Amino acid sequence: MKVVISTSGMTFADVIAIARKGAEVEISAESLAAMAATREHIERLAQAETPVYGISTGFGALAQRHIPAGDRVQLQKSLIRSHAAGMGEPIEREVVRALMALRLKTMCSGQTGVRPVVAQTYAAILNAGITPRVLEYGSLGCSGDLAPLAHCAMVLMGEGRAFGPDGAEKPVPELLSAAGISPVELQEKEGLALINGTDGMLGMLIMAISDLELLLDQADVIAAMSVEGQMGTDQVFRPELHEPLRPHPGQAISAANMFTALKGSEIVSSHRHGDGVVQDAYSLRCSPQVAGAARDTVTHAKLVATRELAAIIDNPVVLQSGEVTSNGNFHGAPVAMVLDFLAIAVADVGSISERRTDRFLDVSRNRGLPHFLAHDAGVDSGLMIAQYTQAAMVSENKRLASPASVDSIPSSAMQEDHVSMGWHAGRKLRKAVDNLRRILAIELVTAARAVELREHKPAPVTGELIAILRERVPGMGPDRDLSPELEAAYELLAPR
Repeated sequence: MKVVISTSGMTFADVIAIARKGAEVEISAESLAAMAATREHIERLAQAETPVYGISTGFGALAQRHIPAGDRVQLQKSLIRSHAAGMGEPIEREVVRALMALRLKTMCSGQTGVRPVVAQTYAAILNAGITPRVLEYGSLGCSGDLAPLAHCAMVLMGEGRAFGPDGAEKPVPELLSAAGISPVELQEKEGLALINGTDGMLGMLIMAISDLELLLDQADVIAAMSVEGQMGTDQVFRPELHEPLRPHPGQAISAANMFTALKGSEIVSSHRHGDGVVQDAYSLRCSPQVAGAARDTVTHAKLVATRELAAIIDNPVVLQSGEVTSNGNFHGAPVAMVLDFLAIAVADVGSISERRTDRFLDVSRNRGLPHFLAHDAGVDSGLMIAQYTQAAMVSENKRLASPASVDSIPSSAMQEDHVSMGWHAGRKLRKAVDNLRRILAIELVTAARAVELREHKPAPVTGELIAILRERVPGMGPDRDLSPELEAAYELLAPR
């Protein structure tokens, strides 16, 4: 698998392929030519007497200092070394690869002023499966994801710490040598170009969108299974009750998914008339409204991410005219806000899932099923504590829904006096999405057990999902270690 990066940029699929599937990258001849042409402008400005930010000055609050020509290579090295100040645990390999791919995409635009060799070496590190050791803390989501990207740039320089393709940490010179890669000595402007972007937060946003598109489809089918197991009705999911009456696109999609998933259900048909239940509980009846709102939130986030993916984030940036000019495009506010918005949607989808699960375990509400869906209630506790685990994650997701982007801490001697905290919005969203997959896995295990306790057959769609689950997770029986079974259900819902 190979991704060709040109001046026109990348797609969502390209980012996912590089980050998660280890796709190789290739820089187009067009990009190499564009970088070479832009570099000529940088070298001309480097020889001029007029100070230019990022080329012949200090950085941040030190931008007023003019740097003599003889010190400028050291200036770039010092920038990267000083900014590689992260702390905490190493972040996930896929996040590092995503942020590197996105920084490479910006370099390949030909508007950052780096030499082609910088981009080629960066691509070679990705292709060799070398993963810089990037740490949890160090980005404020403004001026770029500074510390994370600086740790990547350190490896380009032959310094810092990194993991090999086998996941083992080894000295960076050894890893580069084994891959036939020569370290780069950075020149004017190149240090800034390597760290001045929203790449980490954007990479996390793109992967979260990809995950949520799958999870919301899964949530609809699992919710339909819960409706079935709860002896609910499918009639509230009819298309005429959604798009014509309340034209939210996501709601119509989720309702259609649930209506389709329940087609042919003997369980639903068995009580269609005369069962005395006028309306199902909100957690069943309103599932499309909640999941649909989350879908529309994902759609909005995807629009923002698509725009950001098309952006060229650097400061200063080289315009097509050759002018090198400062700007504020590195501010992560657009990305940070949608990362937070998605965390709210994730929390609500998980919350309604837990309510459906809880109904199954309460004999006053589960319409004839045993206490906690236990084999021998009293001797066995059934799925009682699985719901506790689910509730714990739902509660955590509510905390994670508190926005990061409303916070700001001034930095760099008040030069950088308003920041986005987008990196932290991305970090907490990743945790929330992972929790949601686990929450849905517990609902799946619970609903499947309930459906199997009913006298009639489920719908073909829900029945097929139960059959797939049963290849990994056994059904009803005396109490046993539940944790491996819940983990197996979680893995079943993971992206392939």
